[in-house]
Amino acid sequence: MVPYDFTWIFALGIVTSICDAYGIGANDVSNSFASSISSGSLSMMQACIIASFTEFLGAFLLGAETTETIKGGILSAELFVPQPELMMLAMLCALVGSASWVIFASKIGAPVSSTHAIVGGLIGTGIAAFGGGAIKWTFDGVGKIILSWFVSPIVSGIITSLIYLPTRYFILENPNSLKRGILAIPIYFFCTALIGSFYIIYKAVPSDKKNGLSTGAIVGISFGVTAVVTAFSWFFFVPWIKRRVIGKENLRWYHMFAVHFVKYRPMPPAPSPEPNTDDPSKLESGETQDKIEVGSKQCDDLDTNAADTSAVDASPWYIKTLRLAKYYALRGMKQDVRNLGNDRLTEIHNAAKKFDDDTEYLFSFLQVITACLASFAHGSNDVSNAAGPISAIYDTWKTGRVDISGENPVPKWVLAMAGGAIVLGLLTLGYHVMRRVGNGITYLTPSRGFSAELGASLTVLTASQLGLPVSTTLCLVGSVVFVGLCNGNLRAINWRTVGLCFGSWMITLPIAGLISGLLFAFASNAPNKIV
Repeated sequence: MVPYDFTWIFALGIVTSICDAYGIGANDVSNSFASSISSGSLSMMQACIIASFTEFLGAFLLGAETTETIKGGILSAELFVPQPELMMLAMLCALVGSASWVIFASKIGAPVSSTHAIVGGLIGTGIAAFGGGAIKWTFDGVGKIILSWFVSPIVSGIITSLIYLPTRYFILENPNSLKRGILAIPIYFFCTALIGSFYIIYKAVPSDKKNGLSTGAIVGISFGVTAVVTAFSWFFFVPWIKRRVIGKENLRWYHMFAVHFVKYRPMPPAPSPEPNTDDPSKLESGETQDKIEVGSKQCDDLDTNAADTSAVDASPWYIKTLRLAKYYALRGMKQDVRNLGNDRLTEIHNAAKKFDDDTEYLFSFLQVITACLASFAHGSNDVSNAAGPISAIYDTWKTGRVDISGENPVPKWVLAMAGGAIVLGLLTLGYHVMRRVGNGITYLTPSRGFSAELGASLTVLTASQLGLPVSTTLCLVGSVVFVGLCNGNLRAINWRTVGLCFGSWMITLPIAGLISGLLFAFASNAPNKIV
């Protein structure tokens, strides 16, 4: 193969890579923010805005400078050395299989692992190209992924329970829960900041930078960040929360940074109820006549407006296009994903024990912090699922050979492209997974959501260092299930949704592999036209 040959594969690879990153945003990122929105700590609009910054910046600034050519090492890159164009075709087919399945799963609200999807695509192309013997079926390859279906949710759920149960018994169920919560909140800030610092360093910082830091430096940086965050919570957050919750002052979130200099701000008086003017018997005769005349005039105005709206829109085509694009871009942010008014989930939500709202409010800010940290680290890591294959295609297309080192450089334009597509997927299609995973599994409150997110982050961090197979998506779902089980009532869990989640995990690998393998077999064995 000569350099810059098979340009059509490179062009299609860019398109499919964008689609794969779009699916990652619609599924993985939505799963990360589902508990924050379902508990009420963040609105849909706020979560989308925060994720737009954290995901893109995590992908662009701290995205891996190199990535594995064959994700997970399940297939050797040396097999493609005789025909580099087959490497390009294999990566393209793997992206098609991964993107099509993840986007479809996002549409039906099924949380799946984008990592497992791209690995499934590579397995399918590997079998189609070289047979089943070329795939690592042992624990170091496919076996590790299968084990993660069970290890990820169970380990994460246990850690989440260890975080939530002490919070419940020592704080939430205490008669003075608010007072205890305020005293304990700096401790929670300390733990959250410490775990979050480690999570960012080990998960988000590229491997070459991480290897340049000693263990002492990592510990020092983490504790330094933790000390600053804990001091802030003690000197600023606690006084702010006392004035807002106990003193019932009208303080906004930005008053926290200058709480010692903000004067007393009483809550605005509640609006007085308007008199009932719908009953004509309660009005004098003159007032009744005026009411009738005003009503008639309003009806005439409505008829006129109706006639105006029925007219053909005379706006230029580009204005109509912008309006349509705005509608679809913002539609996802206007969806209700909390499921609190869902009649089918009422019995499940009623089975969960409720606690003091003011005490629960204390954990809202902690949950926002954990969601931001997880999102930032997710953007820096899982972007490789979409960026890795297109980077391999680009490198092979540019050099005309396969890099047998098993790794390939990731250009910044690829990281920016994937980061933007991830954000777009969250904004337009992410609400389906959020609606399914959050309150669709069990009733979530800020304390439950905080425990679930922190437990999942801690699980991913610890397991990554121990070499245990875990998936972020599976960890988050397992945490939500276990925090629901902490209610002590099996009826507090929507087992139908749990079954859907587990089933979608198991079929991700074979479906993505089947699509990719069939497409590769069709393309690689197609007859060539003799010129």
